[in-house]
Amino acid sequence: MEFKGKLVIAVSSRALFNLDESHRIFETEGKEAYCAYQVQHEEDILDPGFGYELVRKLLAINSLSMNKQTLVEVILLSQNSADTGLRIFNSIAHYNLDISRAAFTSGMSPYGYIPAFGAHLFLSANDDDVRNALEAGYAAATILSGSGLQADVKQLRIAFDGDAVLFSDQSEQIYQQHGLAAFTENEKKSARIPLSGGPFKGFLEALQCIQAQFEEQDSPIRTALVTARSAPAHERVVRTMRKWGIRIDEALFLGGMPKQEFLKAFGADIFFDDQKKHCEEASEHISTAHVPHGVTNQ
Repeated sequence: MEFKGKLVIAVSSRALFNLDESHRIFETEGKEAYCAYQVQHEEDILDPGFGYELVRKLLAINSLSMNKQTLVEVILLSQNSADTGLRIFNSIAHYNLDISRAAFTSGMSPYGYIPAFGAHLFLSANDDDVRNALEAGYAAATILSGSGLQADVKQLRIAFDGDAVLFSDQSEQIYQQHGLAAFTENEKKSARIPLSGGPFKGFLEALQCIQAQFEEQDSPIRTALVTARSAPAHERVVRTMRKWGIRIDEALFLGGMPKQEFLKAFGADIFFDDQKKHCEEASEHISTAHVPHGVTNQ
């Protein structure tokens, strides 16, 4: 996706705010009861959802722009109707979130508006919407937790898994089908052949464009690759990033060790991984988002 000077994040209403009660009504009593409930409570301010602090920290980056340029924009993509969405915008205004653009699709999956808004990432609580977006070629993730964000630290720290997230799942397929030895041998033989890009390559490129507008020590964003790979499978990753011309601030090659303690040490605000098990293991202390892409999610 082309970068036009700002990072654009699309977020669903259930990722931004806690809509558990109204969603329960929707699932148990149907759409009409849900709509009536939302209208009846449209002046009641919603509590923050799992993605709220991430959105707040993203929007805060705009205050650091030297020339008052908008560096980050957040778009609301919601399956609500415009009528029921009034409660969402009332809550946005209450929390002073600078969000002015939205698409309300009245129950339809909203992923089709991702390219129209030029969004680099879609963050949702609806796994089906996320899968639809990924299948259409867009970076998307299902947010699973919101704990552990460093609300008192201005710098936004984002951690990524490698295979099936930043990179394609071609190597992961070899691992899943033939085991670790075959995977390692393939990566040694292919060390100088760059990996194909995964669904989050464009998002990482957009993050780096924001980083490039600041001195490295003053950057409002810091990134990390946190992967189960280890030497010698690390070389292909390093050469791939070099070929792409993308800098990642920290790279952790863990050789299969659990990731949560390393994510805590990095101070991750959010971690994106294609394996839900890894997300759930880290979610007690780190905000996590599942990327249901690649062979492990088939």
